[in-house]
Amino acid sequence: MYQAVKLDNGVTILTESIPHVRSVVLGIWVNVGSRDESPAVAGVSHFIEHMMFKGTARRTAREIAEALDAVGGQLNAFTTKEYTCYYARVLDEHLDLAIDVLEDMLFHSRFAAEDIEREKNVIIEEIKMYEDAPDELVHDVFATTIWQGHSLGRPIIGTAEVIGRLTRQEILNYYRRHYCPQNMVVAVAGNIDPARVLEKLRAVFEPLQGEQADRRLVRPSPHRQVTCRVKDTEQVHLCVGTPGLPLSNERVYVFQVINTVLGGGISSRLFQEIREQRGLVYSVYSYHSSYHDAGLFCIYAGLSRQNVPAVLELISREIRDIRENGLKPAELKRAKDQLIGNLWLSLESVTTRMSRLAKSQLYLGEVVPPEEVVARIERITAEDVQGLAQEMLRPECFAAATVGPWDDRSILEAFCA
Repeated sequence: MYQAVKLDNGVTILTESIPHVRSVVLGIWVNVGSRDESPAVAGVSHFIEHMMFKGTARRTAREIAEALDAVGGQLNAFTTKEYTCYYARVLDEHLDLAIDVLEDMLFHSRFAAEDIEREKNVIIEEIKMYEDAPDELVHDVFATTIWQGHSLGRPIIGTAEVIGRLTRQEILNYYRRHYCPQNMVVAVAGNIDPARVLEKLRAVFEPLQGEQADRRLVRPSPHRQVTCRVKDTEQVHLCVGTPGLPLSNERVYVFQVINTVLGGGISSRLFQEIREQRGLVYSVYSYHSSYHDAGLFCIYAGLSRQNVPAVLELISREIRDIRENGLKPAELKRAKDQLIGNLWLSLESVTTRMSRLAKSQLYLGEVVPPEEVVARIERITAEDVQGLAQEMLRPECFAAATVGPWDDRSILEAFCA
């Protein structure tokens, strides 16, 4: 059972006691990501994440790296399109150390000029590495295609040109504007005494001050377009997809059923038909991503260029079948059981429990109990699935993107017609 407390300055603290484990995971979540950036500073959210590890008034970068390593713990962070998370996983006896290190990083980082210049080079190398991974790059190309001109369509990491131009003042201005108490959720899960943990976190977070940045979310308008980025690779990396649903939409679970059936695992239709039965790909899968006010459904395949037409036809056939015929009762039950099983199994991870608390609070303003999620999944009917498929999986809703040795837009445009 979790507990939630909102401090007077706006920081929300969530705790969940799991007494049968020895670990604790502490996460500090900041409600800011790449969608909050202007084109002039695209990539700055991710840059700030890097800078948090580069030294504080009390610790050098090496001492930050060694602090939790020395007790067998883990310290990490990640940036997404809508939030940034800093987290530590330690034995329960070292929670005080984890709190101290994360607090030091987030609120006392030096942002030294020489560190900023050095980290620019590191991130530019990271961008180059990313450009050399077409199976990852194609997803950003697809997002840019369907959400052209919107910040949700831009890569989280930014571009080498923008990163190279960032100034220390621009970074600090962005940090001060967004790393304010009202933008923070602190989540702790593991072998804890919630009252004691809350007391410790109050001492850290109650003194924080700062005015909340005015976050103006502009919903992206989808573009039905095709992008072919020609690259000298062995395979064509293909993404086709449509707008999805925001996390707050009740039908998001219906979309998850559709995703599970189409490409959500090795028993899915696309995997079985395209890989197992026909041997046309090594990798094929689908996913549905949800944001505050939008969503994205995407099907990915990595394949030889001569197989592109056949694979597109098979993808189209499976989508059309769900639109026109829906799901058989056994298939619907299997998909629902898979989602429910995945949920319960994931909750055996303390890190997942911590993440679930924070993300639910950030997106929904409350923590939805897993039992309620299960109930919502169980209520889904075949009519719900077919109705959503007919509404959102129409050919005219699709966009497409490729990275690799492919420049024939006409075949992709025919798929999206």
